[in-house]
Amino acid sequence: MNLPAERTSTARPPTHPTHPTRPTRAAWGTLVAMTAGLAMIMLDQTVVTVALPTMAHDLPLSASGQQWTVNAYVLAMAATVALGGRIGTKFGPVTTFRAGVCVFFLASALCGLAPAGSLGQDWLVLARVLQGCGAALMMPVSASIVMGAFPAESRGRAMGAYVGISQLFLALGPVLGGVLTEWVTWRAVFWINVPVGIAAVWLVHRAGPADPKRPELSVSPTQSLLLVAGIGTTVYALQQSSAWGWGSARTLTVLGAGLALTGAFAATQLRSADPLVKLGLLRHRGFNGTVIVLMATQFSMLGIVLFSSLYAQNMLGYAPVRAGCAALSFILPLMAGAQVAGRWYDRSGPRPPLLTGLAVAAVGTVLWAVTLTRIDYLANVPGMALVGLGVGLVFSPVNADALGRVPAADRPQASGIVQTVRQLGGTLGVAVIGAVVLAREHPVPGPERLRSAAEAMAGGFYVAAAVLALGLTAGWFLLAHGTPEPQD
Repeated sequence: MNLPAERTSTARPPTHPTHPTRPTRAAWGTLVAMTAGLAMIMLDQTVVTVALPTMAHDLPLSASGQQWTVNAYVLAMAATVALGGRIGTKFGPVTTFRAGVCVFFLASALCGLAPAGSLGQDWLVLARVLQGCGAALMMPVSASIVMGAFPAESRGRAMGAYVGISQLFLALGPVLGGVLTEWVTWRAVFWINVPVGIAAVWLVHRAGPADPKRPELSVSPTQSLLLVAGIGTTVYALQQSSAWGWGSARTLTVLGAGLALTGAFAATQLRSADPLVKLGLLRHRGFNGTVIVLMATQFSMLGIVLFSSLYAQNMLGYAPVRAGCAALSFILPLMAGAQVAGRWYDRSGPRPPLLTGLAVAAVGTVLWAVTLTRIDYLANVPGMALVGLGVGLVFSPVNADALGRVPAADRPQASGIVQTVRQLGGTLGVAVIGAVVLAREHPVPGPERLRSAAEAMAGGFYVAAAVLALGLTAGWFLLAHGTPEPQD
């Protein structure tokens, strides 16, 4: 299938009809359902962290078990999300979304039912893997379902809501985790997904979005195994690099094996007449530009969010709930930016909001890094707000533009590529920024200890700012001009 030609004229942004098609009530119902599904996925990346100490005592969990309670979910999702996109293309995005939601909330129930004793740790980790697989079925198709439900001139606004609300749940995870763990039980951290999942399935049924299928497509077991093994091994090496050491033989061996398997998978896709993942989509300049911008943004954001949470608790001395509330200085501007960017994208295409967002986020990250050593929350707020605003300007246009530049039938596949890049970017960011922080940390006695730790963390923030600047440079040359032609 030939990819659509890009617009190259910069004279004026494309105009929409005088009487644009209004989104239907069913479209808004579809958006709510997809947002609920994505909110569960995002929430479970952060909600567990606050509950870990209590879980470790009750089950109990070893230090390694605590780490894998977090990592198993991300690893499974990163390894299988591109495969989820292919399954969505074959069996239909709505059917795949429903299956993913059911797997996800059943796995969540199993997490909450983890027994105490020797079986508890393995039970929990395996249930988290199953959660990640359910998320991998939901994530790549949910964005394509939203795109298909809304008319072209409203997609930026719809994706702004889709991304902004889900990012709110990503940031509120520690707050909700702290409240449920302290006032209810740590098991409620997982059980909360059950009613949300049931509601999402019901909303999809009521809205009845289109569910195009391509049953003639195949899902090759060999290609699937290569994909899961390659991405999974690569992500595993990145996750473990901080414990093993970046230059250790173990890290280099596992990382090399993962890259070799991923390369072998890519070779099979380029030769196949019916590839599992259409890598040819990466030849499309506009699609490639948005993917690179997303990777740079996710690299920086996930590392910043993680270390800002540690900063609030370990250096400012905040309790978990208060630390989560402190993140609102970042997340509220992010939500506002996502809404502004959606409308901006509908009017002007990807370049203005994306390039502005990357520049604002890079400046904000530098400002935030400079103020970390003051060990003062209020001093951090201007930098936090700028980073949140900049990231919000990036996220919704990235999703809308990447999926809008491919034919409708390829959107689940394109979304699978986008979400794989998102997970890889975030994992790499946490690993690299974490390695920089650890390398700069030096034990200092007395009152200078906090300042020394903050200086080490600032070094990681400067790396994040540099990656955002690289994303800005790449975006300047690669991002397309104007909104994409409708491909429905």
